[in-house]
Amino acid sequence: MHTGRIIRLISSLLSATLLAACAHAPPSAPPPAAADDAFRIDQAVLRQPTRFIVYGDMRFTDVREAQASRPGPRQALVAEIAAERPDALFLTGDVPWHGGDERDYRVYRQETAAWRAERLRVFPVLGNHEFQQCEQLGCLERWWQAFPDLRGRRWYAVTLGAQLQFIALDSNASLLPGSEQAQWLQRRLDAPADGILFVVILLHHPPMTDAPAGVRANEAAMAAQLTAAARHSSRHFIVCAAHVHNYERFERDGVTYLVSGGGGAKPLPVTRSAADRYQGDQFPNFHYLRFELLDHRLRGEMVRLADADAPAPGKWVVQDRFDVGAPPP
Repeated sequence: MHTGRIIRLISSLLSATLLAACAHAPPSAPPPAAADDAFRIDQAVLRQPTRFIVYGDMRFTDVREAQASRPGPRQALVAEIAAERPDALFLTGDVPWHGGDERDYRVYRQETAAWRAERLRVFPVLGNHEFQQCEQLGCLERWWQAFPDLRGRRWYAVTLGAQLQFIALDSNASLLPGSEQAQWLQRRLDAPADGILFVVILLHHPPMTDAPAGVRANEAAMAAQLTAAARHSSRHFIVCAAHVHNYERFERDGVTYLVSGGGGAKPLPVTRSAADRYQGDQFPNFHYLRFELLDHRLRGEMVRLADADAPAPGKWVVQDRFDVGAPPP
């Protein structure tokens, strides 16, 4: 065999070996979220009034699974949100039932095809089910494959027009004082307002709830951080969480706290305390939150699926309504 052919053969064998090693190598650790990890949507491309939607706990999975996630309400919510055509859609976690199961992400892509047809801007946060049945890096890789614009980010910010800012957090990671995420959040809270009137904090685990499991120290620390910022800010703060498969609304220290876990996951009854501004006794509460920016106030509505047990659910009712900011003149 000629020397040149031998060299080429050895080179080919080495390349194949290297490619095989790379294919089986574990994913590298994700880079930390930087302070300037922000998405900006110009006011000129938004509707008037600007509208956005928030909801969580869908648990997209095989339609044969009807206990952990109800496919009828889940699909009805997706269709109604597509029909709303909001300027932005925020998902507050537990998008798949099992983050380690590619089939659940496949169902997410199939069932939300209408969102892509409507070219909706979708911004999700990580829930605990995104880390089910997989190691952390593998879970994150599946997440970033589903949402490629977020690659490398576990928390980030979105500016919607001139007056709305959204801060998407990962409550699976530490929010305790001194943590990387808490420091990043503080830089956001300390930044000049620059015309921003409303700041919406999005995360999966709730900082306020009447659910039996209560509030974890991680989210309590974030709430304390937000309370301190709200005392000296001209901005209005709203927190939208999920994890509890129901709807709740609280106000504390000038901050509005919402729980919106009605995306399709198995409903959870809640015994409502007097602190809950919503005292409706309807159950289950499959729903989404619709917000509209009206002058210097933000109008929020809980849009509830009223016929969840119907063969083809699709009857909607505004079950709760509230304003944040300046009252109407």
